[in-house]
Amino acid sequence: MSKKIVVITGSPRKNGNSFAMTDAFIQAAEAKGHSVTRFDAADKKLTGCHACETCFKTGKACSFDDDFNTIAPAILEADAVVFTMPVYWYSIPSQIKAVIDRMYAFCVAGKDVAGKECALIACCEEEDMTVLDGVRVPMERTAALLKWTMVGEVLVPGVLNTGDIAKTDGIRQAVALAEKI
Repeated sequence: MSKKIVVITGSPRKNGNSFAMTDAFIQAAEAKGHSVTRFDAADKKLTGCHACETCFKTGKACSFDDDFNTIAPAILEADAVVFTMPVYWYSIPSQIKAVIDRMYAFCVAGKDVAGKECALIACCEEEDMTVLDGVRVPMERTAALLKWTMVGEVLVPGVLNTGDIAKTDGIRQAVALAEKI
């Protein structure tokens, strides 16, 4: 069964390690017949949530008109949402954090987003797997809050320089993740 997948990336480094895994995931998902819409958050005009709680009252997801108003409808229509990112200073990069924070709009507006699948692809410089907790835990909690099913996580430590991902099984894991959706 073909699914609509939204992939949201959080790295500004186009040839980086998280992008390599993202590209591998997308190719594998499309090969399975899924349609994939990708949003590179670092290339979008996005601000943090203003907490005005006027979500969806203007006909758009947010009263503040930026690129979240393009991303939100795609998320609403998606069967699965995949977040990909490197760890920045032990946490979620600001480039993608704005998107995650703005998903609050779904809760404020009472949008039924339950039942979607969700996945995470992340990497970090340090070898310590617990460094990835700074992205893993918030994404797992996000999935739980929205009543999404976390179908898989690709968490790869020990990569910093462009191409380091090739020294790991991260690409293989990203391809395998596409099989779970």
